[in-house]
This record gives sequence, structure tokens and C-alpha cells, in this order.
Amino acid sequence: MRAAVFETFQGEITIQNIKDPTPKSDGVIVKVNATGLCRSDWHGWMGHDTDIELPHIPGHELAGTIETIGKDVKHFKIGDRVTVPFVSGCGTCGECKSGNHQVCDHQSQPGFTHWGSFAEYVALDHADTNLVKLPEDIDDVTAATLGCRFITSFRAIVAQGKVSEGQHVTIHGCGGVGLSAIMIANALGAQVTAIDINEDTLSLAKQLGATSVINASNNSNVVDVIKDITKGGAHVSMDALGSALTCFNSISGLRKRGKHIQVGLMTGDHKHPKVPMDKILANELEIIGSHGMQAYKYPEMLKMIRDGKLHPEKLIERTISLEEAIIALPNMNNFENKGVLVVNSF
Repeated sequence: MRAAVFETFQGEITIQNIKDPTPKSDGVIVKVNATGLCRSDWHGWMGHDTDIELPHIPGHELAGTIETIGKDVKHFKIGDRVTVPFVSGCGTCGECKSGNHQVCDHQSQPGFTHWGSFAEYVALDHADTNLVKLPEDIDDVTAATLGCRFITSFRAIVAQGKVSEGQHVTIHGCGGVGLSAIMIANALGAQVTAIDINEDTLSLAKQLGATSVINASNNSNVVDVIKDITKGGAHVSMDALGSALTCFNSISGLRKRGKHIQVGLMTGDHKHPKVPMDKILANELEIIGSHGMQAYKYPEMLKMIRDGKLHPEKLIERTISLEEAIIALPNMNNFENKGVLVVNSF
């Protein structure tokens, strides 16, 4: 199969011919029809993820068709169109048995713990626990936007943040995660404030449901602006970027008993940021992490898409080829794209 491979962290990514994968007894091989390009892939290429062994094929947001099936798979068959959450559970540990596959003790992640979807084929383990059948009316390119950014935002806003109609929600960072969160919070009836440094991105945020925007590069005190717009602070705020500054601003911009949701990955010097602990204590703020979403929770989200309440296809800036992806991936930290790129040509 053709695949995008890097052999050193931060090194050249090349298209290579690799032996086709074979499934484990409880797994499948999926022919990849589309795969999203995500900033998490950039983190992996940078070497921020210690699970990655070289050489490596990135890619974790995918949609495709089951090509080969392991002997112990019961609920899926060859030819099924499927997607998968980027965190895949083992199905048997304590967390999985409690329904929390997204924090499985033995989780696997395509594109991180094993070779991913920047290839013609990808192996997915524990298929009965992790695969999600795709409705016919959701196409592969749209489905490929769901597996990381959209489901993470959905769970963060719906399950962790418990956002409700009329609440003020602030989103710090308007990449794929942030734009997804804006769309989802707006669909729930929240008043959403989007914060970013790029005017084109903020314009897209408005199109997706943000009722107000803040350009952080033009405002010396983002927190004061947030409190003015929200009349005292946000009920729920998400750091969708993952930096010491956005994390601090997200917490500081909350009203009393507000919730901060950390979704953006905190890596390198940002792993252990300073937080306004005095405000967390005095105002009884909640600090909540959110990491993916379980496969069995997809139906609620898919129903909202099919009912026309959510439009993940609006997040897509353009589709690209695998050859274009190996150029775009190393440049992701430049934030040159205002929407999501999806590979659909291999």
C-alpha cells in the first residue's frame, strides 16, 4: 500500500510502498476513503507523543470500508462503511467496563500507538468495541472530520460542560476543535464568544454560530473583554488550542461556579501551566479535562447531524491528496488554514 511515512521526528515525510496490514483476531483492516489532517498529527510528528515508534505513519481521523475482518469480530462485516474514535478502548479494563472507553487503561490510537490512516489501509483493533457504522447520508469526507476534533468537542460541550440554552460559552482558539465547539454550543442555544488571532478564522467562527468574537492580537486584556461581553464571565469556557496563555485566560474569564474545559493538548513548556488558583478556590470554578468520546455515544451526535442541527461539512476548507498532506502536516503550527483539510486521494 501507499503510505505517508516519517522516519525521524521533525524529519522529512515521504510517500512509500509499505506491506499491507493484517488484522488481529478481534480487529479489521479498513480501506481508507478519507482522513482528516489534525494538529495532533503535527504533535506526533514533532515527537511530543511518547507512544510513537519510528518509522511511523500518522493519521487518526478516518472513514472507510472494511476490507478484511478478524475471526472473532461479531458485529461488523466486510463492506461496512465505518469510522472510529481516535481513542480506542480495549473493552475489558475497569474504565471500559464503566463505559469510559475514552480513558481506557490499555487504549490504542491509530496514528500514535500504531500506524495510522495516512495510507490506503489501516488496522483497527477491538472492532466490536470501537467501530461505528456510518449512515448512508453522511459521506466519507464529512465522516473523516468526526473522529477526533468533532467528537472531542461534542463530548466536551455536551457531556462535560453540560452547556444549555442561554449560557455564555467562550472558545479560546478556533482551529478544528474550536470551530466544532462553536457549532455545537450554538446548536444547544448558547451565546458563543470566539477568541483567536486570525481575522479570517474569526469570520468563519461567526458563520458557524459565534455571536461575538475577540481578536486576541488586538486586545491587551482578553479577560476584561470577555467579562464585558458575557456580563460577568462565561458559564463554560474551553481552551481549544492548548497553551499556557489560553488556559489561563479561559479560567480567568469564567463567572462564579463556571466550568473550564481543557481540550487543547498541553505539550512541551505548556505541560504544567500556571493557573489562577485563588479564583478557582474563591469562585468555586470547575477545571475539567475532556479526551475523545466513546463509540457507543456516537448515535446522539449522528442524529443531530442527520436532523440538520449540526453541519460538520462546513468545517472543511478543502480536500487534498496524500502528496499534499506530507507538505501540509509539518506546517500545521503556522495556522495557515482556517478550516479542516481532508485527504481523499491516496
